[in-house]
Amino acid sequence: MMNKKKQVFMYPAVAVIIFDDQKRILLQKRADVGLWTIPAGHLEPGETVEEAAIREVYQDTGLIINLHRLIGVYSDPESQTFEYPDGRLVQFVTSYFEAEITGGTTDKKDPSLIELSYFAPNRLPHDLLPMHPRWLVDAFSDRREAFIR
Repeated sequence: MMNKKKQVFMYPAVAVIIFDDQKRILLQKRADVGLWTIPAGHLEPGETVEEAAIREVYQDTGLIINLHRLIGVYSDPESQTFEYPDGRLVQFVTSYFEAEITGGTTDKKDPSLIELSYFAPNRLPHDLLPMHPRWLVDAFSDRREAFIR
């Protein structure tokens, strides 16, 4: 008998956490899912994960960044599989970076973003896109080696 399980697509992805000088986190509210998230997206053919991270942040926010460190690589199917509104199931393998803003302006932010704002880690919005349970803990870690989760 044939397995009727839904097909899962695999995508390489990037996510970038940006802190301000008060250690608040830059979040963007996306119109497509109506939820807050850190800047993130897919790699495009021919680019590295670093290039994708820089491009995604600029495309979404209008900000130019410098990557500080690779926080981790996340592939756990439990936390990295999402169902899109069109019904597609996608498991992401996400390279997660910390970055600092070096230029740009949010006047150029993507029209599909509803809002950009900084949030204290203990005051994150309730309508936050589910991410790996350790994404925030790992970002605040002093560990130099990247996490593999």
